[in-house]
Amino acid sequence: MTLRVAVQMDPLESININGDSSFHLMLAAQARGHALWHYDVGSLAYDTLDGAGGRITAWAAPVTVQRVAGDHFQRGDYRKIDLGAEIDVVLMRQDPPFDLGYITGTHILERLAGTTLVVNDPVAVRNAPEKVMVLDFARFMPPTLVARRIEDVREFQARNIARGLGGDLVIKPLHGNGGKAVFRIPADGSNLGALIEMFHNAWVEPFMVQPFLPGVAQGDKRIVLVDGVVAGAINRKPGEGEFRSNLAVGGSAEPCDLTAREEEICAALGPVLRQQGLVFVGIDVIGGEWLTEINVTSPTGIVAIDRFNGSDTGGLIWDAIELRHAAMLRG
Repeated sequence: MTLRVAVQMDPLESININGDSSFHLMLAAQARGHALWHYDVGSLAYDTLDGAGGRITAWAAPVTVQRVAGDHFQRGDYRKIDLGAEIDVVLMRQDPPFDLGYITGTHILERLAGTTLVVNDPVAVRNAPEKVMVLDFARFMPPTLVARRIEDVREFQARNIARGLGGDLVIKPLHGNGGKAVFRIPADGSNLGALIEMFHNAWVEPFMVQPFLPGVAQGDKRIVLVDGVVAGAINRKPGEGEFRSNLAVGGSAEPCDLTAREEEICAALGPVLRQQGLVFVGIDVIGGEWLTEINVTSPTGIVAIDRFNGSDTGGLIWDAIELRHAAMLRG
């Protein structure tokens, strides 16, 4: 079945075609004959039609894509499209920040339920930001604190030292992404006050604090699950002079296998992700044992996974989407 697919994402002009997972998914969809549209979340609109029933629209353009640097897409004329009547699948793929704009987009898109399939499910995305959903699986996590008071952080640090976990900490925004604003705090806490002051000025929400895990020097594994099943993984290693391994801040990727502990983590997460309609998820595991994030908003990593493994993760994702769309039509 040919699907009409609307991709809610950042401008096509700005993407890196050699590493962008959304572009990878668009190529895979196009290879199956699916028709592609592109729109920005800021153009979403909801019209009650004077009480006759709501209609969700977006200012969108039909696109075709190709892996040619400098000439990677062609775009038709923009027009208002009805996401309920003219589109079969919406891919919600714009990058975080996970802010009120992102949340409002999920509130609008969830009204398409039963008419147009939205991937990942907007209700689950709203309820499961990367560093919040993971708290449901604390048994696999390093000790973790979500707080705003410096006194709580100092108490957390002292407890880690008492347990032999070391005194160095990592502090990061609760709704950050791509390794941005992730800082290491030494055991003497010399920069703690300044960092917490900065976090208070920049964000109203709490921040997340964890012990610094020396195993990150050997890499931070990104494992991709498709409808709850492991599709592949890469190990991301920090660049020279960095402790952050995110590819967006200079990390490098290498092929890898899963440890027994990582397989246990995936087995625990898989059924939950599938039940919540989280089709494309990337989880992060440090040192082969510590789960740190469950990425559901706009996960990445499939380009490198397919390059190393000769796999077709984009195809697996579309297999899952097509099955879910068919099931939705059957009611």
